[in-house]
Amino acid sequence: MTHVHKVLSPAVLPVYFFAATILIGGLLLHLPISLNGIQLTWTDAMFTSVSAACVTGLIVVDTGTVFSTFGQTVIAVLIQIGGLGVMTYTSLVFYLWRRRVSLTDRIAVGQSLQGDPSFKLGRFLVQLFLVCLGIEALGAVAMYFFSLGEMDWFSAFFHSVSAFCNAGFSLYPDSLTRFSGNLPINLLFMVLIFLGGIGFYVLVELPGFLRSVFKARRLRDTLSWQSSLVMRTSLWLILIGWVVFFLIEQRQDGMATALLQSLFQSVTARTAGFNTMEIGIMTDTSLFVLILLMIIGGSPGSCAGGIKTTTLRVLLGFAAAQIKGREQVVVEGYGVDAPTVNKAMILVIFAFVLILGSVFILTVTEGANQPHQLVRGKFMEIFFEASSAFGTVGLSTGLTPHLSTPGKFIIMMLMFVGRLGPIVFLIMLQSWQTREHFRRAEKSMLIG
Repeated sequence: MTHVHKVLSPAVLPVYFFAATILIGGLLLHLPISLNGIQLTWTDAMFTSVSAACVTGLIVVDTGTVFSTFGQTVIAVLIQIGGLGVMTYTSLVFYLWRRRVSLTDRIAVGQSLQGDPSFKLGRFLVQLFLVCLGIEALGAVAMYFFSLGEMDWFSAFFHSVSAFCNAGFSLYPDSLTRFSGNLPINLLFMVLIFLGGIGFYVLVELPGFLRSVFKARRLRDTLSWQSSLVMRTSLWLILIGWVVFFLIEQRQDGMATALLQSLFQSVTARTAGFNTMEIGIMTDTSLFVLILLMIIGGSPGSCAGGIKTTTLRVLLGFAAAQIKGREQVVVEGYGVDAPTVNKAMILVIFAFVLILGSVFILTVTEGANQPHQLVRGKFMEIFFEASSAFGTVGLSTGLTPHLSTPGKFIIMMLMFVGRLGPIVFLIMLQSWQTREHFRRAEKSMLIG
């Protein structure tokens, strides 16, 4: 493979498309028409563009006051493109123009969305496009009426797109804390976030599941194996987070409000980024649990980031196999092939090396490389910020607006890698590698 072919390989093209989208978004957000008479630096404009396109929600300026309606529309469009995926949009445009999408692109999109390279790309993408827009439209209408006058139509559509795409951008400076006691609004946001985070292929299967939900006893009777796995894992993570946050963060707001806030924070922690509880005053225990949930993230082929729920299940299956002395990794009654297990391991190692390396650099750029007595709590804030950026979550303890310029670029890099997925960059690196056709002599070593 020549150097030109490597640079233009299918594995690299999504990175170029995504980078171009971010660049155009940053240019538009820096224009005076995008701002409410306030000057915005190029760094902050690009940071906002990266955060929107990567559906993260970390902000250095208040979205509702700094940006005009035009600027907010640009952010919403970036969120939509980032949520459904630049490559998905590109393939859909090619299909609608009746142009031929290459077999390589079909396989790449197929693996990204459902793990099946043989599915019909065109029909699936049209179905996906209509389902997603339909959910967002219904969400916006419901949000307008449930907000009881708090949201106009533009705000309702903006928040519906932001919620379904798991972006976490809000036009309110306090995110959604003003709605902490509004049950319909909370439930609506949670449903949109959940639907956007379970994966597009699971979404397509959901109507059939709902039609037969009263006839079947188990998820796997109506959903495919992977969809059932995703649903079960997502619900368990939500339940665990809900219990932990309720027990640790119980305030003086009443039992009902505490239950609702805890549930909402558990749902939104795995990449949505909205909050009805003030993150900066939560306990370190809760912040640690939030970090774990943010790193896990949503499911493959969804609007969510993180290492994904399926990766978690493979790791748990691998650990169970080692404990039981079983050679095969088993998840939900089926064995997982070796390449999938290896991919999960590499993904987790890459993710943690990336996060820990970024945290190390951020401790220097953000002044945490001083005596512990002077910077108490700063390490947790930095670790939380880095995890939030990598998981494309958008939750913050309040550090984001105070980041230094180098710190902002580190967070932008984490959001970019986290949205495309570390596995994309690993595939890109593998496409550049030269394979060795020999093996070296092996030796054992002491471990542990």
